[in-house]
Amino acid sequence: METKQQILKAIEQMPDDASVEDALERLYLLYKIERGLQQADRGELLTQEEARQRMARWLK
Repeated sequence: METKQQILKAIEQMPDDASVEDALERLYLLYKIERGLQQADRGELLTQEEARQRMARWLK
């Protein structure tokens, strides 16, 4: 699906009372998911242990 179509679909699925901020948050989430999937396809992954170590540093 083309990016423009994905954006339109995401906005159409939002409730009628959604704010511009809600729309921006939804689009940013979709962007981050797409970016993560592309990284995974390229093999840019972390092991579970590497993820735990990063999380431990963030939570200090």
